[in-house]
Amino acid sequence: MLIWINGPFGGGKTQTAHELARRTPGAVLCDPELVGFGLHRMTPPELRGDFQDFPAWRRGVREVLDLALTRHGGPVFAPMTVVDQDYLAEILDPLREKGHEVRHFALLAQRAEVVRRLRERGFGHAVRKVTGREAPLWRESWAVSKLDLCLERLVRPEFGTHVWTDGLTVPEVADHIGAAVGLSLRPNTDGELRGALRRAWVGVRHIRFD
Repeated sequence: MLIWINGPFGGGKTQTAHELARRTPGAVLCDPELVGFGLHRMTPPELRGDFQDFPAWRRGVREVLDLALTRHGGPVFAPMTVVDQDYLAEILDPLREKGHEVRHFALLAQRAEVVRRLRERGFGHAVRKVTGREAPLWRESWAVSKLDLCLERLVRPEFGTHVWTDGLTVPEVADHIGAAVGLSLRPNTDGELRGALRRAWVGVRHIRFD
């Protein structure tokens, strides 16, 4: 089974996918963003744009997911913001046609809540904690610039099952998705501190400078 976790940038997709993967026996996390970063690094800087516009990205993601679903044997979680319905269909529809079970969720929240999460994540937040000064990053600013488009598109019914995450913790969102697809998640035994440290580590691992 493929569980594609969509949502706006800063909406909690990656944290939720990691939470689901660690609590689901036999699960694996396949991050489509990594394919895009690889394509960017192969492309001259002046030719780079949104890597989702590269047919190679959509084809590569589909082929890797097909391989994982065919050969791995356990649930596959893929966290990725995609708001172009045609692009998403180009990835997911052929997987369904091959007989793979595909579930699509869109994590949503009020705009102010998503902006707050963006400000709290990653390197910029760490710098503010240490220095007391603002440290706006290009990726955070870019994510905010795309936020209204993401929220406008993702509330449409074709973008999977909507999960409104305002007021929910990451483990609670994971529990909701797990129950919706019939997964038996391991109990969440993290205390508040351990859970915060785990999420911080996931955030640090996903800091990108390119």
